[in-house]
Amino acid sequence: AREGGTRDGATRARGGRLVSRADAGRYVCRATNRHGVATRNVVVTVEYEPSIGERGCPERRLWLEGTPAQLGCAATGNPPPHVTCAKVGHSRDHPLDPPVVSPKELGDPQDPPRVTRAHAGTYQCRATNAHGSAIRNVTVAVEYGPAPVTLRVLPSANVTRGTTFSLDCGAEGVPAPTFAWALPPAPNLRLGPDNRSVTVTAATTANRGLYTCTASNRHGRSAGSVVVRVDENWLVALVALGALGAVTVLGLAVAGGYYLKTTACKKGEYNVRDAEGSSEAACLHRQRHRHGRQEVFGIQLTQP
Repeated sequence: AREGGTRDGATRARGGRLVSRADAGRYVCRATNRHGVATRNVVVTVEYEPSIGERGCPERRLWLEGTPAQLGCAATGNPPPHVTCAKVGHSRDHPLDPPVVSPKELGDPQDPPRVTRAHAGTYQCRATNAHGSAIRNVTVAVEYGPAPVTLRVLPSANVTRGTTFSLDCGAEGVPAPTFAWALPPAPNLRLGPDNRSVTVTAATTANRGLYTCTASNRHGRSAGSVVVRVDENWLVALVALGALGAVTVLGLAVAGGYYLKTTACKKGEYNVRDAEGSSEAACLHRQRHRHGRQEVFGIQLTQP
């Protein structure tokens, strides 16, 4: 009879039914006749093939980049099965197959391999003993903080006043990062729907300065910056050309007046009424010497 059981149990044990794992245990064998009793204890072990369940080996795992790369799967079986896990499509000896250890191997004095993004994928875990094997697939996802931010200014970071430009911010990360900006204070800024871009219309001097984009998720953050310059050289040149034009016009007016005055004096083409009492009239009475002779410029008066 099984220890702790009944005689009926012993009878069932001698039957022709299939052995189950519940049959394992300690049994007492008793021999009796009219001369006495003899007993003996017997331990029965039931062996069986491996099995892998969800509780001991979840089919989905979430790893964090930089942590120990360990993939543990608990399997049942007797004798205790040996469990190995390898990435699907790669053999354990394949150079592209990232090394993975089981938790039992972490006692190795050498540092265990660290999780990288290449570890993401599907792994096949196999439990094996003398009576068979069991297989279970495990999907591994790797999370990581935002990678270095890439920040682009289109068409360039040197902007002409009055034009439109945009900035695009990008960063990889799992889970997907969110984006935030530190911008020069200006009213002509518009953020994109996902905060990954900024558009500036009709750029002014208020749009000069440092633009910083920060990408964040639950594992960290990363930032990138760029300096935008608003070029106003064309405006300065336009003002300079305007000033030069004004000076040129004034110079031409003075030169023209002098020319007309001297020419009119020589030709006597003055209107007396207009020239009377002016500096121009004075030239009508000017005398000068030419080759030793005295010349007098005069005008002919006509009756109105």
